[in-house]
Parts: sequence; C-alpha cells; structure tokens
Amino acid sequence: QVQLIESGGGSVQAGTSLRLSCEASGRTFRDYAMGWFRQSPGREREFVAAISWNQFNLYYGDSVKGRFTISRDNAKNTAYLQMDSLIPEDTAVYYCATTSRRFDYLGPQDFDFWGRGTQVTVSS
Repeated sequence: QVQLIESGGGSVQAGTSLRLSCEASGRTFRDYAMGWFRQSPGREREFVAAISWNQFNLYYGDSVKGRFTISRDNAKNTAYLQMDSLIPEDTAVYYCATTSRRFDYLGPQDFDFWGRGTQVTVSS
C-alpha cells in the first residue's frame, strides 16, 4: 500500500520561501516518478512539478518555472518542492503524487497515488 505524507506547508509573506516534503512508503521509492500538484478553491488541480525515477528529468508547470525546484532523496524515500519568490497566487493545497509506472514517466496523467495535501498560504 503506497502512502504519501506531505509536510512543510504554512502561512508566509510574498517574496519568501517554503520547502515541502513528501515521505513515501509501501514500495521501492527509487523506481517511480514523483510529482507535486496544487489546488485552490474553485479551481482545477494544477500540475506543479515532476521528477523522473532516475532524477535525470525535471518538469515544471509554466506558472512556477524559475521559482520552484523539485528534488528527491532516494535514501530517505522523500521528495521535496523548494518554493522561492512566493506570490499570493501560489496559495493552494499542495499534493504529493506518484505513479504506478515503474522506471518510466510519460506525463502528469501518470500520477495515480496521492497524499492528503498540505496548505500553503501566501499573503501580500
């Protein structure tokens, strides 16, 4: 049973930084891509970032390119989302996700396991 637990959310001022963590359990972490999505009230869930199983490929949504960085530590079974230069539009619940596609990643549609989310609130 795959479990994903997010942490690191909070309330911050615009222009500051936060780092989200996602600890995974239940299978071999290093074999699968990891990703982050977000959703704010009244809006559809939005792709934020993804990292391939081998860490060679990183992907970002247009709204976060140049400000957010995804990474992973396979020894700790943990993925991270470093969020810099935060703006109020980044306010959302952030969800960690992973795939059931081993040693491969074809796009955001691959993600089918989800954490419960962590709230990020950015005030101006």
